[in-house]
Amino acid sequence: MSQPDGDGDGGGAAMAEADPSPPPPVEWPEGGALTRDWVAGFASTLDWCSRHLPRERLPTVLPAPLVQRLVLAAAAILHREPNLVRVDPGPGQSVVVVGDVHGQLHDVIFLLRDAGFPSEERLFVFNGDYVDRGAWGLETFLLLLAWKVLLPNCVFLLRGNHESKYCTSAYGFEQEVLTKYKGEGPQVYRKFLRCFEDLPLATIIAGCVYTAHGGIFRGTIVLPSKRSKKGKKGHKYKADSTVDPTALKLGSLDELLKARRTVLDPPWEGSNLIPGDVLWSDPSLEMGLSPNKERGIGLLWGPDITQKFLSTNHLKLIIRSHEGPDARDKRHDLLGMDKGYTVDHDVECGKLITLFSAPDYPQFQASEERFNNCGAYIVLNPPDFASPVFHSFEAVKPRPAAHPFYDFEEVIDSDEELNLDAMDSGTSSR
Repeated sequence: MSQPDGDGDGGGAAMAEADPSPPPPVEWPEGGALTRDWVAGFASTLDWCSRHLPRERLPTVLPAPLVQRLVLAAAAILHREPNLVRVDPGPGQSVVVVGDVHGQLHDVIFLLRDAGFPSEERLFVFNGDYVDRGAWGLETFLLLLAWKVLLPNCVFLLRGNHESKYCTSAYGFEQEVLTKYKGEGPQVYRKFLRCFEDLPLATIIAGCVYTAHGGIFRGTIVLPSKRSKKGKKGHKYKADSTVDPTALKLGSLDELLKARRTVLDPPWEGSNLIPGDVLWSDPSLEMGLSPNKERGIGLLWGPDITQKFLSTNHLKLIIRSHEGPDARDKRHDLLGMDKGYTVDHDVECGKLITLFSAPDYPQFQASEERFNNCGAYIVLNPPDFASPVFHSFEAVKPRPAAHPFYDFEEVIDSDEELNLDAMDSGTSSR
């Protein structure tokens, strides 16, 4: 197990503690292209600001135009990627898979150093949930976007359920942006929302590992048209009562590729249900495929469905995230998240793994007794990439003093019982 020494970026944190003078405002590189040195300096600046700068003064070092330029540059790259990204490592390349990080900037900086920074030899796949709950969601997501812009073919960012309008309004990220950027906040927040819509939904690594935030998904539901194709004016098609729109069958990768992901909040009803399934679903020890009634969106799936999904698609592993120690504390059928990962299904064709990369989560807890969980990341090595190497790590301590951007004492702990009426279901920011 890795134990942070408090110097999360290999030198930047120690320098930040020793130097109380603020760094100059961050500027886009003169040549127009990001460099490794620029990204390293950017990480150090973000770390310094989190320790020394009042949050409302962040724009003096991280100007809003710079933030928007970085978000737009990354979004342009992400928009061109398909829903299902094929990550095909070359000779000598390994792949690091990362789960939820939830605005815990210092733990992310440590993880990058501990695993080895992204490079042509070391690819990274992030499974979503970059923001909310933690105090530095904006800085965390910007750092990962900078790596994406620098190394677009080596860093892959997927969408989590918290990269949505509903979750960011309930769990702090919207308020974080508005607090830090004041009058420019609404415009900056809208740029983030558009970027969230561009995030792909899943990857397949080396042809044998499927990764997504929540997990698997149902097949496309074809609802009968309410309008007749031909006929007299005013006559409408009457839906066949024998058609059951909730009938569940396992979806195909082709259906995943065709789903519409550019929605502010993934729909929980209608025909475009695949994005919501991929982002919100959970595994179960009960056989079969069923609606996820606890969350009100997505699915529950059993070991038989994992076996079918792996077998049908010639895969060996599913790596998903989505459930931290708070969620698992309420589920007595599955293992806890103490180590940052669990093996939930072990079937003939392979395994289903839940990976969670935010240690000592959530940052703000209402009870005195904390979960004190470890975070973890997975390394997939050649030649087969199907034998995961787990790396657990503890939280960087002490964390800089910070205030929450949401009412953590009142908000539900595990995203259950969603207020579906508050979700902007099926609409886009475009």
